Amino acid sequence: MGHKPVVLVTRPEGQASPLCDQLRDLGFEVRSEPMLELASLESLSEAAIRSINQLDQYDHIIFISGNAVRFGMHWIRPRWPKLPAGPNWFAVGDSTAMQLQEQGVPAMGGGPQMTSESLLAHPILHKVAGQAVLIVKGEGGRVSLREELSRRGAKVDDLACYRRESPVMATGELAEKLSLWQPQLVLISSGEALENMLALLSPQESTKLTVLPLIVPSARVARIATNRGFTNVRSAANASDAAMLQVAQEWRQTNFSGIGE
Repeated sequence: MGHKPVVLVTRPEGQASPLCDQLRDLGFEVRSEPMLELASLESLSEAAIRSINQLDQYDHIIFISGNAVRFGMHWIRPRWPKLPAGPNWFAVGDSTAMQLQEQGVPAMGGGPQMTSESLLAHPILHKVAGQAVLIVKGEGGRVSLREELSRRGAKVDDLACYRRESPVMATGELAEKLSLWQPQLVLISSGEALENMLALLSPQESTKLTVLPLIVPSARVARIATNRGFTNVRSAANASDAAMLQVAQEWRQTNFSGIGE
């Protein structure tokens, strides 16, 4: 095989460039097609505004992702130029914690796994009965974190500060691009992005896709992919660029050793 392997990156617009650049450095030919679009909300609900105004009343504030930090702080900062000292600040995953720390927020992370489950194992969140928790997140999304904290006796509010949307594409457009690009590896950052991708393809086109090697960010997304018919699924440690790159590099070394070194 005397050519560079073609990899398809599906990260949202504005979040794919660093990953794409590093893949090129590793010897990949990169194609980028966002399978998830993120948009700031034009206005917040009354409940969300109330939560921001009463931020100092919460015992714990949890950001579920880097996007929650980006969009959430956009709404929080104007009301709180100096953030309240009372709450414990948490992030689902160490990379999200680092984004908060860059904004001067003393956040604790849920570990390198970057999952709700790993955050829930944090000792401070074991005994939350009667305590107030705010989860900063996008509209919709998983509810396991909220449900488990509520089960532990916490009063949990959501601050939905952005929305996730499926990209708008003409019928057959994605299939045409895939046919032209002929990717040999696909990187998917979330279960939602995977579902969006499959929804944009006909059953016949989806079948062609499911035989390709797929790199996903967690065992949960791996289960979704397997259930949707993917036969060659590799799970990264988390959704970070570094974790996805590591698995991509391992795949490349196994399948394209000596190419583009």
